[in-house]
Amino acid sequence: QVQLVESGGGLVQPGGSLVPTCAAFGFTPKNYYISWVRQAPGKGPEWVSDTSSGSGYTYYADSVKGRFTISRDTAKNTTYLRMNSLTPEDTALYYCARNVRGGTHRYDYWGQGTQVNVSS
Repeated sequence: QVQLVESGGGLVQPGGSLVPTCAAFGFTPKNYYISWVRQAPGKGPEWVSDTSSGSGYTYYADSVKGRFTISRDTAKNTTYLRMNSLTPEDTALYYCARNVRGGTHRYDYWGQGTQVNVSS
């Protein structure tokens, strides 16, 4: 059974860091593009970052480039999103999702999300 499970969100002060994780079950993440997508209160989903299948190339939205780093541990079937220099604008529910094919941003499986709150 394919499943994605996020964890590692929380409350952090502006300028702080968090590392949400995405554990995959029932498939091998390195064979797929894995995306992080976030949704802030009252807003639509926003794509954040991808790690590609195979070599694991990484891609970032302009809003997080230079602050967030996506990575994966193939032995643990886990994808990470290191988030540094957080601002209140990063407050959102963060999801990981499996791309149907390549980096199309069409997803067939989503996790349940992990909440990130940035506030003083």
